[in-house]
Amino acid sequence: MINIFITCEGEMYIVKQNFTLGLSIVFFLLSTVPAFAVETVEAKVRCVVGGDEIIVLIEGEEERVRFIGADTPETAKPGESAEPFGPEALAFTEKNLAGETVWLEMDEPPRDEYRRLLAYVWLSPPESGEPTETEIRENLFNALLLLGGYAQLTTIPPNVRYAGCFTRFQEEAREHVRGLWSRYCPLQ
Repeated sequence: MINIFITCEGEMYIVKQNFTLGLSIVFFLLSTVPAFAVETVEAKVRCVVGGDEIIVLIEGEEERVRFIGADTPETAKPGESAEPFGPEALAFTEKNLAGETVWLEMDEPPRDEYRRLLAYVWLSPPESGEPTETEIRENLFNALLLLGGYAQLTTIPPNVRYAGCFTRFQEEAREHVRGLWSRYCPLQ
C-alpha cells in the first residue's frame, strides 16, 4: 500500500491503495490550484517625496508609499545637505512617476513603523502568473532604481519576493559603474 499525502488550499488529503488513481487525483487537485498571480492596486501618483517614496491617491484616499527593496540616498532636509546622488535619484523618480498611474503590489507587513504603505511599484500591471525577470526589469520601478544605480538594495524580511532579481540588478549597476556606484567605485 502506498500512502500519498497532499495539501491543497489548506486541506490535507490522503491518497492510498491505488497508486494510479492516487496520481490522477494529485494531478487533478494541482490543476485546480490557481497559478501565482501578482495582485496590484491601481494608484495615481500625486507627488514624489523622495527617490524611494511617493504620495498616491487610491480610490480618492491619499497614501504615503515607501518602495520595497530599494533605498535611495536622502535629499536635503532643512539644515542638512543631500547625500551623494540623492538629488539625482529624486529627479529620476519625479521624471518617471510624477502624475502617472502606477500599480502597487503590497507584501507583508503592509505598513512600516511610520505608517507608510510598503509596495513594489509597477509602471504597468504585471501579466498573469509569476512575473518574468524581463518583466521585472522593464516594468517594476523598484528594479529600475537599482538597475540605474539610483538606489541600494535593502532587504527586510519578510519582504523578499524579488530579492534575487534585485541582488542581480544592483550587481549589474555596480559592474557598469552606474549612478551612485560611479562615485564610490575604486576604479574611478
